[in-house]
Amino acid sequence: MSDYRTLDQLEANGKTVLVRVDLNVPMLDGKVSDFTRIERVAPTIRELTEKGATVALLSHFGRPKGKAVPEMSLEPVAKAVSECLNIPVRFASTCVGDEAAAAIRETGAGKVILLENVRYFEGEEKNDPAFAKDLAALGDIYVNDAFSCSHRAHASTEALARELPAYAGRNMEAELSALSSALEVPKRPVMAIVGGAKISTKLDLLFNLIEKVDSLVIGGGMANTFLNAKGVSVGASLCEHDLADTASEILAKAEKVGCEIILPLDGVMAKEFKANAENRTADINDVASDEMILDAGAQSSSFIKNRLGDCKTLIWNGPLGAFEIDPFGAGTFDVAGEAAKLTKEGCLISVAGGGDTVSALASAGVTDSFTYISTAGGAFLEWMEGKELPGVKALNI
Repeated sequence: MSDYRTLDQLEANGKTVLVRVDLNVPMLDGKVSDFTRIERVAPTIRELTEKGATVALLSHFGRPKGKAVPEMSLEPVAKAVSECLNIPVRFASTCVGDEAAAAIRETGAGKVILLENVRYFEGEEKNDPAFAKDLAALGDIYVNDAFSCSHRAHASTEALARELPAYAGRNMEAELSALSSALEVPKRPVMAIVGGAKISTKLDLLFNLIEKVDSLVIGGGMANTFLNAKGVSVGASLCEHDLADTASEILAKAEKVGCEIILPLDGVMAKEFKANAENRTADINDVASDEMILDAGAQSSSFIKNRLGDCKTLIWNGPLGAFEIDPFGAGTFDVAGEAAKLTKEGCLISVAGGGDTVSALASAGVTDSFTYISTAGGAFLEWMEGKELPGVKALNI
């Protein structure tokens, strides 16, 4: 794990602390509709204000591509942050220059201000050193609490960390600690569950995981490509037939390094991809030409749960079926329930992440029972792929 400073080493009293957060939150009718990302950074903000810092929040919102786009202003988000933290949060209509500096001074110690969308400036996404210097001129200390943005080398996530004394916020620290415990120094045996639609989007992930885990469950549409590579007919199921050789290569490499690959034994099949479609559960070798495999069957989920009982660490990215459509979430929910149970009993460290995964586990009602659930999306995936994240590397002491 990277060697970085945390808030434990930060003397913040009387300092202006620039905190990079991810407030690219979903909106509905001009109001924040999901407070999860705000809640994740709340501990860092509260701690810094309690230490007597002036906290200036930096974030992007949407993709304005270097221009001031009114509908991508962070002003409505400032109200949501204020509501979530139950403290006043000022808003500045820019994030650099004299106007921003004056607004920060007026905010005062122990208070919070949210600066306008950093992506209003082209220098942000270009990781422009000059823009980073303009940001740095506003504060004394830099804190990165946006792991979800740290896979991108942007000015507010990478270059700024080289302009000021840099620290990891509590959310960043939690992410790095959880991922380290799952992949870098895990308790073994380790199981990974990887699902979703296509293997073409997760090739790096699969090749990296088979080197690091003891068993790898492949589910969802991805599993069909592997089944096809093994000569199993998957009917009308989603399948990347052109990647059969790649799937075979992954299977061969897994066998060579001693990683057990777990594929579906049975499936829930239907002729239509719609809610409450007529369906049946059958052996994976019994798929009709006009049927689609839309979920893992009971035999498959039971097998996974039995294997999970022997594991100490679980990493999960991607559902086992089309969980959004009833009744094709049963496989995902069944395994998720077992993982949650083992975690609560202290038998398992469970770390999950990725948009679909978070939604699936929320639908299963187990989000509070996992050891850690990352909301980082792309950054979580790239970390699992073994890639170095620029925003994390920049925090290295």
